[in-house]
Amino acid sequence: MKIVALERNSAGTDISMECFKDFGEVTYYPNTVTKEEVKERIKDADIVIANKSPLNEETLKDAKNLKLICELATGYDNCDLAYCKSRGIKVANVVDYSTGMVAQHTMTLALALSQKLPHYDNYVKSGAYSAQDRFSNFDIPFYELEGKTWGIIGMGNIGKRVAKLATAFGCKVIFHSVTGKSTCTDYPQVDKTTLLSESDFVSLHCPLSDLTRDFIDREALQKMKKTAILINVARGRVVNNTDLYEALVAGEIQAAGLDVVEAEPLELTNPLSKLMDSNQLIITPHLAWASVEARTRCVEGVYKNIEAFIKGEDRNVVNP
Repeated sequence: MKIVALERNSAGTDISMECFKDFGEVTYYPNTVTKEEVKERIKDADIVIANKSPLNEETLKDAKNLKLICELATGYDNCDLAYCKSRGIKVANVVDYSTGMVAQHTMTLALALSQKLPHYDNYVKSGAYSAQDRFSNFDIPFYELEGKTWGIIGMGNIGKRVAKLATAFGCKVIFHSVTGKSTCTDYPQVDKTTLLSESDFVSLHCPLSDLTRDFIDREALQKMKKTAILINVARGRVVNNTDLYEALVAGEIQAAGLDVVEAEPLELTNPLSKLMDSNQLIITPHLAWASVEARTRCVEGVYKNIEAFIKGEDRNVVNP
């Protein structure tokens, strides 16, 4: 077997990927971005391990030996599933390896913004606290999670984990199913307008699709409470970044915590890059999934997918 890992560094250089040598000859590339690079690097491959590299007819047509694509991730929007199926190329992803970490990061962003932690950390480090004559300072009001309404868009594994955490903090949880097909009965399911207008926190845990692209746009933001906090740990294009920038500047919502943006890495042309107030906006570099434990599980998941394929079994195949 000839195996090509197109984006070895996407798992982090601190996580070993030597395990794939159990299955044959492996070529590792730190990163692969352009279509030309993809075409050249996979032309003799039997198995490709990828994350964001474009995998479609243009890049795959000359890879005559290709039998399996393993996504080093849960998402597979970089891959043309229909074309792969027409060629008999199976595509497998890794599921539920980062659920706990993404949920944890969701709460971290919400807590940091709601408690104004950037402001108070800076207050102490600036020397202002040491210079005052009283023991405490709370010049910017902050509030409890208990008693607040937490709205979840996308009640999959991550959404359900966030719901449990929010409930543990004393929040009332409601959710909206974009497709309308959710079978979850643990929490009230509401329409989009109700969720936006009633929620103190809105967190996004849905995949990117035609239904979710720009799901949070100017119209949606105007329906939210002025005190609301928006959290996006899903996909960047679920939130219209220009509309969010304008809403934050106008004070239409209180704050936003983002782990994803429209184009990654963050482009300086993205208006959100202008907002320097971390009490209003926190952006992390698409790391919610990336704890050491989660990245280790992801690599192990790919290993098991390849192992199953060699045995003639389907494991996590998304284009059966």
